[in-house]
Amino acid sequence: MQYRQLGKSGLLVSELCLGTMSFGSAGSWANVGSLDETAAKRLVDIAFDAGINFFDTADVYSFGQSEQLLGKALKGKRDHVVLATKVRGRMSPEINDVGLSKRHIMESCEKSLKRLGTDYIDLYIVHSFDFMTPLEETLSALNDLVHQGKVRYLGCSNYFAWQLMKALSISEKHNWEKFVSLQAYYSLVARDVEIELVPLCQDQGLGLTPWSPLAAGFLTGKYPRGGKGPADARRSKETRNFIQFDDDKAYAILDEVQRIATERGVSAAQVSLNYLLRKPAVSSVLVGATKPEQLQDNLKTVEWQLSDEEIKALDDLSVPPRLYPKWMLDSSRLDRDNPQMRR
Repeated sequence: MQYRQLGKSGLLVSELCLGTMSFGSAGSWANVGSLDETAAKRLVDIAFDAGINFFDTADVYSFGQSEQLLGKALKGKRDHVVLATKVRGRMSPEINDVGLSKRHIMESCEKSLKRLGTDYIDLYIVHSFDFMTPLEETLSALNDLVHQGKVRYLGCSNYFAWQLMKALSISEKHNWEKFVSLQAYYSLVARDVEIELVPLCQDQGLGLTPWSPLAAGFLTGKYPRGGKGPADARRSKETRNFIQFDDDKAYAILDEVQRIATERGVSAAQVSLNYLLRKPAVSSVLVGATKPEQLQDNLKTVEWQLSDEEIKALDDLSVPPRLYPKWMLDSSRLDRDNPQMRR
């Protein structure tokens, strides 16, 4: 296992991070997984023994069960890991038990600490943007948590580029703690993040931690064309697929992934994860599992590396749309790059 800086912070995290959305079984989260304490501990032990030091959860995953199970599984290991959890989602019918108000952030942090069985959170992530609460209120509350010693680093997830840049600017203006990382959906079948968010992370020094890098299992190859996957698979159980993409394009990409996997004697999942580890700004890729053999296969990703030719083949098939103003700026760049354009 190799380790990378989380953005430009001094924190080192493993190239793979164990996501624990499958821990617990409350409500619709059971579609993702329904692991009990014994099964959760086994996955954590396998990850830890393989060198993973980065573990990710959220208060809303099975409404606190994931945090509780992860906290128990990390008993005796807490001081050796980087522990991340999130705040934003609704946790009860109580009218203010949702969002990024100062009240909800402060109360949620205390509850997460208790469920995790720890007195500090290494990386506290706002799970998505709150359009109701002013950014100043949210960022001030997060800054207070850092200065109280309850949180050490801050991250965000599922932000537009303008929202993230605005947040960084406000924090700099007030000399508050800044976000050091962005957790965003990123996979071979959905490279939208490269349009604006990856350049922003590179420019501002944020670490990118992709979630659902296998597109909810699609890139493992277990969902055949025109058919259903295994009955216990997430996309088979969901009435509406949460992770959406263009099926025709996705299957063309998967064909190339499987071709490379066959040539190398590795799994399609490893190819897909390996691809993201070669991408700019990526600090760590989140992997989730419901079975030990899934996690063990994912862990082998770090033992080899795709060639430049293989990366290019996958790049060409999965290229994201050239949305405005990218095509305009690419054209304008010719003024500087092409001597014939000079007078």
